[in-house]
Formats: sequence, C-alpha cells, structure tokens
Amino acid sequence: MSVPDGYFDVPPGKVAAVVTSLEMLAPPVLRPDPIGDWALRRVAQPDPAWYRDLYARVGSEWLWTQRLRMSEAELSRTIRAEGVEITTLEHAGGDEALLELDFSKKNECELVLFGVTSKLIGTSAGRYLMNHALRRAWAQPLTRLWVHTCSFDHPRALAFYQRSGFRPYRRQIEIAPDPRLDGTLPRDVAPHVPLLA
Repeated sequence: MSVPDGYFDVPPGKVAAVVTSLEMLAPPVLRPDPIGDWALRRVAQPDPAWYRDLYARVGSEWLWTQRLRMSEAELSRTIRAEGVEITTLEHAGGDEALLELDFSKKNECELVLFGVTSKLIGTSAGRYLMNHALRRAWAQPLTRLWVHTCSFDHPRALAFYQRSGFRPYRRQIEIAPDPRLDGTLPRDVAPHVPLLA
C-alpha cells in the first residue's frame, strides 16, 4: 500500500504517536543485574483496584490508558487470563513497577506492559526488572518475544529495549482520543505531549 509523504492534520481532541514494535528471536546475553533496594513479587491473582492504581502510577505520564478504560469485569478477565503473568517490584513498602507477560500464544510471549514509577526511574530498577522478564520469558519454549513502545513513552524507552536485545521490525502511527480531555487522565500529565483541546 502506497502512503503519500507529507504532513497530515491530527483531528481535534486526538493525539498521534509513532509506535515501534520490537522482537527477539533467541535469548540475549543479559546485562549485569544492578543492586538496589527492591524485590520482585509475582502477583498471581491481581486485584483490579490494585492493578489500576499501579498502572496509573507507572503509566499516566506516558499516556497509558487502555486498561483504565476497561470495565472491572473486562480488566479482571484480562489480567487473570491463563498465560498472563504479572510481577511488580517492592520498594520502601510499596509496589513501584509493572511487568506483564502474555504466554497465551504457543511458542511466543508478548511483553505487554513494562515500567517503573517515577520513584524508580534512573535507579537501574528497570534493568533489574527487564533481566527478570527475559529470564522468565526464555525459560519457556519460545521462538519469539516481542514488545511495542511509542513516542509518548519515556525518551529512553526505545534505546533501553534495544540495549536489552530487542530489534525493531515494524513502525505504525496510532491516533487515539486524548485521555486528558475525556477525564481518563488529569489534564496536567504528559507535558511532553501538547494538549490541543
């Protein structure tokens, strides 16, 4: 399909992001585990309220909204589905990271969600969590592990995934309602994405 070059207007009330999908087809050489004041915790049957709170604390600055828009029943089915694994990092008495792996497709794993709260950005906790994700994923009989990130995410996210061993294979443009205009997120989050009411 031929797509014309040039600039295209984003409709009022919408936001547009460049989405990059990345994959790895074999286990990578892991970077050394950093040492920090955090501990991994697998959450076998996540409570939707707990999950929403952590999802918002990790992702609001990056305009994560998909799980916030789900009904409680839909969210429960999604995060408790067979093949879905959710892990957090405990730090200073609270949960400060979200890792979601989906093994529901045979020989494949999607790294659905990955992030740490602002408290842990810059502490190497992300590398620690990624090493766990890679060990856990490749302990299964996989032929492919994949993830996607977008231009709304932390400016170092794409490079982080590439350093971790992922290679880009697809780029898309996503247009969606601006979640700050419909009340899904506060209007003052994600200042790196201009708010055009």
